[in-house]
Amino acid sequence: QVQLVESGGGLVQAGGSLRLSCAASRSIFSFSAMGWYRQAPGKQRELVATVISGGNTDYAESVKGRFTISRDNAKNTVYLQMDSLKPEDTAIYYCKAVEPIWKLVPQTYWGQGTQVTVSS
Repeated sequence: QVQLVESGGGLVQAGGSLRLSCAASRSIFSFSAMGWYRQAPGKQRELVATVISGGNTDYAESVKGRFTISRDNAKNTVYLQMDSLKPEDTAIYYCKAVEPIWKLVPQTYWGQGTQVTVSS
């Protein structure tokens, strides 16, 4: 069973920065993609950013130019650098890892989430 442990959330003023970390319990090379999602109160969980095994990244329009996803393969960790934070970025942020489709039964894993609160 894979564990994903997020950290780095907290309370920050608008315009500030936070860096989230997602540490995996096994090599992140074993995943075809990893990403960050968020869920605000009363809203559906939404994609924030993803990075695939080849290194390509993708971002939600609302965070482009402000957030950066990266990976440290040696540490089995994926990061989300969040700059110029806005109150509407307030949410629980979740890490997700997806196994490649060539696996017999590809699994999707989620972390427990970390709270990010941006005050105005």
